Amino acid sequence: MTNINKANRQVCDVDIRDVATRKPVLFFDTANTTTQNITGETVFAMAKGTKKVGFANPVEGTATIETQVYPFELYSLMTDGIVESSASYPVRETVGCTEEGSIDLPEGAVNGTAFVFAKGDFGGAEIKGSVSGTKFTAETATELAVGSEYEIGCIVSKASGVKKLSFNNKKLPKAYYISMNTVEKDENEVLTPYKIILYKAQPQRNFELSQSSEGDPASLTLTFDLLEDKDGNFVDMVEITE
Repeated sequence: MTNINKANRQVCDVDIRDVATRKPVLFFDTANTTTQNITGETVFAMAKGTKKVGFANPVEGTATIETQVYPFELYSLMTDGIVESSASYPVRETVGCTEEGSIDLPEGAVNGTAFVFAKGDFGGAEIKGSVSGTKFTAETATELAVGSEYEIGCIVSKASGVKKLSFNNKKLPKAYYISMNTVEKDENEVLTPYKIILYKAQPQRNFELSQSSEGDPASLTLTFDLLEDKDGNFVDMVEITE
């Protein structure tokens, strides 16, 4: 086989699969940077201050994915991998009054969480009242006048149309079998597929989210600790020469 010098300037597409079954979990092709860092330190027995006998420590390493464009499901790698289809969250809505003394609450409003204020006074003087079903009725009917608008703060619960990920100490990240796929270009301008196989990659739960109206778009970086699988496999590098 002829050896030809090659170079790389192509971020990896990332194929993420279940570590036990190899079932596909997520294919991700919008990363900006992918890295693999492998270390294998050696410790030495010393004699009169000089190194005499070396002992190799086990290899270890990390891999990272840095991206600015990604699916919501990517976050699930840092929890238990489960995306739920129901969620509760706070809303603030402006609602018009069509019947004196009462207004309709947002769909899915959780009982006991609805608070009503005059428009422009959200969090100020509360309009007292009671809730029956999806309707709020004021204690003093004249406080809710037909044709006027009011601001409602409440918690809504949705069983459809939402995706939720939970981060807590009961949900631990799974390990994944990951293939990082790129191409290399040789001196004859020929592109060669090249794969880096991570046999058991455990996502770290450290991540930072930042939202800003200035500067670059938000960036997300995922870091994986690299482990041996049950067969002692760690990392493979595969060049497709066909």
